[in-house]
Amino acid sequence: MIDRRLFLGLGAATWLTPQLALAAAATDRRLVFIILRGAMDGLAAVMPVGDPAYAALRGNFGPPPDAGVPLPLGPDFALHPALAQTGALYARGEALFVHAIASPYRERSHFDAQNVLETGGTAAYARKDGWLNRLLPLLPATGEPAIALAQTLPMALRGTATATAFAPSQLATADDDLLARAGMLYAADPQLHRLWSDALAARTLAGADARGKANPAGLGRLAATFLAKPHGARIAVIELNGWDTHSGQAGRLNAQLRQLDTVIAALKDGLGADWAHTVVIAATEFGRTAAPNGTGGTDHGTGGVAMVAGGAVKGGRVVTDWPGLAPAKLFDGRDLAATTDLRALFAGLAAEHFALDPMRVARRVFAGSVRPMSGLVRG
Repeated sequence: MIDRRLFLGLGAATWLTPQLALAAAATDRRLVFIILRGAMDGLAAVMPVGDPAYAALRGNFGPPPDAGVPLPLGPDFALHPALAQTGALYARGEALFVHAIASPYRERSHFDAQNVLETGGTAAYARKDGWLNRLLPLLPATGEPAIALAQTLPMALRGTATATAFAPSQLATADDDLLARAGMLYAADPQLHRLWSDALAARTLAGADARGKANPAGLGRLAATFLAKPHGARIAVIELNGWDTHSGQAGRLNAQLRQLDTVIAALKDGLGADWAHTVVIAATEFGRTAAPNGTGGTDHGTGGVAMVAGGAVKGGRVVTDWPGLAPAKLFDGRDLAATTDLRALFAGLAAEHFALDPMRVARRVFAGSVRPMSGLVRG
C-alpha cells in the first residue's frame, strides 16, 4: 500500500537539498523538453496500483484490452503498456517518474496553465519570457542556439536569449523531379549545395511525407540530428498535442502514449553515444480528474506525472510524496492533490545536469521561489 513514507524512501534528501535547454557546444550535455499539450492523465500513464482507493475510483477504466499488460514499476505503481520502450529505460535505470506533481496553477484553463508551465511563473501571464530562455544565459554561449521542433517558438524558449524553431513546411509538397532539378542547380555551389542537402535530410527525418505530416519517430530523429552535431544545439523543445481526453480516453490515450514512447526511443537511437549525456523531460499543464466522467474520459484536474529519461538520469524510481486517493485526500474533492512543484523538478534537473549552482538557477530562472530537487542526475 502506498503511503507518504514512499517519498522518504526514495530520496527525502533529494527534496531537502536545493539544486535544464542548451545553448552551447562548450558542454556535451543535452536537454530536451517535451510539452504534452492538452493535460495528460498521469493516473493512467503511471497507475498507483498500490493505493486501494485507485481501484475504487478507476475500476476497469484503463488501457484498452489489446494494449497489453501494464508494466510493474515496483509494488505501488504500474506503467501504461503503451510506454513499453520507456519502461525498458526505467528497467535500465535511465528513466524515472515524478508523481503528484503540478505547476503552481490551480485553475482549469489549458491556455493559462500552459503559460505557467512554460514561463515558470506562479500565475498566468505574470512572466513575459520562458524559463528555458532565462536558463540559456547561465550556460556556455557558443554553438548553435536552442531549438524548438515547432511551427512557432514556444513560450518556454521566448525571451532575450537567442533561440530558433524548425518545422516541416505545411505547403504543398514539391515533387521529386523538382527537388532533383533544384539539387542540380546548386551542385556547383559549395555553400548552397550543403545547405540544400541539409534541408532535404531534415525534411526526410521529420517525416514530412507526401501528406506533409510529421511522424513521432521522424520527430525524435530530427531533434537528435540537431542535438548530435558537434557544435549543435544543446537544448531542444518538442511539442506533442492531443492529450485532452474528455471522452473515449482508453484508445486515444493509448495512441498518444505510443507517440510519446516513440519520440523518446527515436531520440535515444538518434543520439547514439550522446544519449549518455542527455536528459529528456516530458511534462503537461495539469492532470485530470481522479474519477472518470460519463463519456469514458476524464476532465481537467490538478496533480499529474512528469517523465524524465536519458542516459544521464539516475532512474529506476517513482519519486513522489504520495498524497493518496481516498475521498478526503482529493484536491477539491475530485483531483489528485499536487505535492511537488514542477518548477522544483525543472530547476533541479537544470542545475545538476549542467553543473550549475542550484540556488543561482532558482534565483535567476524561477525568481527564487522554488527549492530545487536533487539526486536526479548521475554524477
